[in-house]
Amino acid sequence: MSPRPGPRRPDWTRTIRFRLTVTYSLLLFGLAALVVGGIYAGLAHSLDARPVAKTFAVEKQYRGVTVGSITAAEVSDVEAFVNYNTLRTLRIYSAGTLGGLFLGSLGIGWWLSGRALRPVSRITAAARDISANDLSRRIQLAGPDDELRRLADTLDGMLARLDDAFLAQRRLVDDASHELRNPLAIIQTNVDAVLARDDVTPAERRHAATVVGRATTRMSRLVEDLLASARRDAPAFTETDVELAGIAAEASEEFRLLAGERHLTLRRRVEPGAVVIGDRDALRRALANLVGNAVELAPEYTEVLVAAGREGGWCWLAVRDAGPGIPAAAQARVFDRFWQADSTTEGGRRAGHAGLGLAIVRQIAESHGGTVALHSAPGVGSTFVIWLPSGARTGGADELRPPDADPLPRLTGSSH
Repeated sequence: MSPRPGPRRPDWTRTIRFRLTVTYSLLLFGLAALVVGGIYAGLAHSLDARPVAKTFAVEKQYRGVTVGSITAAEVSDVEAFVNYNTLRTLRIYSAGTLGGLFLGSLGIGWWLSGRALRPVSRITAAARDISANDLSRRIQLAGPDDELRRLADTLDGMLARLDDAFLAQRRLVDDASHELRNPLAIIQTNVDAVLARDDVTPAERRHAATVVGRATTRMSRLVEDLLASARRDAPAFTETDVELAGIAAEASEEFRLLAGERHLTLRRRVEPGAVVIGDRDALRRALANLVGNAVELAPEYTEVLVAAGREGGWCWLAVRDAGPGIPAAAQARVFDRFWQADSTTEGGRRAGHAGLGLAIVRQIAESHGGTVALHSAPGVGSTFVIWLPSGARTGGADELRPPDADPLPRLTGSSH
């Protein structure tokens, strides 16, 4: 049988303010009691204080005639008795003073703790008003630069990061739903109009199947890109020493057959010793996205160059093609998610692609502490360069940011 619960304590007795008040009052009361007790003990030890132990009667005479008697004692006994009464009076007044001090300390402690915890109440009220649907509000605590101010500033920073993350998530969901709606509509239309009917010709059925296949391929690539983007958003990934020459070799071999079908020459030029610390699979996917774009966009009978090397405290992976190029006005946006441009440019939307490839390349580079650069002009092709911090960086001032120039013209490596 479970014990019967006792009476519920008032809510104000379970607050930090109440505990601070009681703690402050008890500490003040204890210190005052020690001081008063020390004074009393010192006086009691140094003074001879005791009641009068022996008295005697003394006759009062006037002109030789006894007119009465009084009770008298020795002078030392009288002094001891006076000390005794003084100590007793001191005990009474000390007890009253300590009681009043305890009550007063409760009031002062309640006021001081409330004043000290007032910023906490503001933080609590602001946090209560903030919801997952609106993270734009901030605490913005004013006052001295103390622990509570720093706590409020830390919470404001956390809310800003959460707000940015939720906005990015909503944008991604909105863009992804928009991109999925089109191929789904194509599939539904063709299924209803052709594939679900028996009175269509084989040619119409094959055409519809081809259209549905392209839409399905586009959806599959979109889902793969979204998964890759989500994995790169995760806080943890495998970090190992990655040799970029091996990454370049794998990406080149992966697209060699496709390049041959389009009559392209796929060459590889690498410098030895380009080693970074990072996720090998992620870096390989980033370079594969660049090589895939180049192979699909480069004109037939041209060359696609895949290269790797190092410069100072930075290593790099680069892909150069002779495609249509990207105008200067569009180069700043080609790495945005789902960005669309004229399909005649290298940054344009291509059949079966959702516009996430270059965004994932930038995401992977930045998650490794690096960046991605573009060197392009209409009609002369493009060079994409992934700059990554070298595993052997010394931390010099010249290594804080990667070089701005295209590294391929200076490349003196092997050719395959």
